[in-house]
Amino acid sequence: MFTGSGTAVNIVTVLVGSGVGVALGHRLPERVRRVVTDGLGLVTLLVAGTAAVDVLDPELAAATGTGAPMLIVLGAVLVGGIVGAALDLDGRLLALGHLAQRRLTRRTAPPAGVPGDAAAPDDADRFAAGFVAASILFCTGPLTVLGSLNDGLGTGADQLYLKAVLDGFAAIAFAATFGWGVAASALTVLVVQGGLTLVGVVAGDVLPAAHVAALSAVGGVLLVGVALRLLDVKQVAVASLLPALVVAPALVELVVRLR
Repeated sequence: MFTGSGTAVNIVTVLVGSGVGVALGHRLPERVRRVVTDGLGLVTLLVAGTAAVDVLDPELAAATGTGAPMLIVLGAVLVGGIVGAALDLDGRLLALGHLAQRRLTRRTAPPAGVPGDAAAPDDADRFAAGFVAASILFCTGPLTVLGSLNDGLGTGADQLYLKAVLDGFAAIAFAATFGWGVAASALTVLVVQGGLTLVGVVAGDVLPAAHVAALSAVGGVLLVGVALRLLDVKQVAVASLLPALVVAPALVELVVRLR
C-alpha cells in the first residue's frame, strides 16, 4: 500500500459510518439514540484509560525519573489549558463547526408559519457539536500519532487500519445523534493525520518513545473530557486543552535535559 493509505482508509470509514448513522438516526427513537451515545461515552472512558495508563510507561520513567511522569501530565494539562483558554480554542473550534455547517449543508426550508431562521440555531449547534466531538475523538488518541508517524516512516499502516475500523463504528453512533457534522470531521482527520504522516516522511523518527508515552497519556486525559461531555456529566472545554498534546513532549524533553 502507498504512504498515507491508512489516513485514506480512515477517511472512508468515517464517511461511510456517518452515512449509515444518519440513515439510522432518523429511524431511531430519542431514547435509543441516548442509550447509544451513553454507551459510546462509556467505551470512550475505556479507551481513555488504556491511553492514560501510558503515564506508567517504563521508558518514560527511565527518561524522566519515577516521580516525574505524573507531574509532566499534570503540567502539560495545566499549561496547555491556560494557553488554550487564552486563545479560546473551544470557541474557535465551535465557530469552525458553524462555518463548515454553512458551507457543507443546505439550509432546509422552515415549516409554514415559522420564521426563516427559527430552526437554524439548533441545526447549526447540532452540526457543530458533532463536528467538534468527532474531531477530538478521532484525532487525539495514541493511534493517531503512532499510526500516522509509522505510516510516514514506511513501517506500515496497520495501526491506522485498526483505528479506521474503530472510528467507523464510532461514526455510526455519533452520526445517529449529531448528524452530518460527524462526516465533516473527516476533514480534521485528513489535516491532522495527513500532517503527522508528512512529518514522519520528512523528519524520520520525530519523537522518542518516552515523549510519545507522555503525549498518549495526556491524550487519554483529554478523552476523559470527551466522555464526560457524551455522558452529560460536564461540558468540559476539551478543545481548549489540546495544546497540552504539544506541551507534554516538550516537558519531557526539558526534564531529560535538566537531569
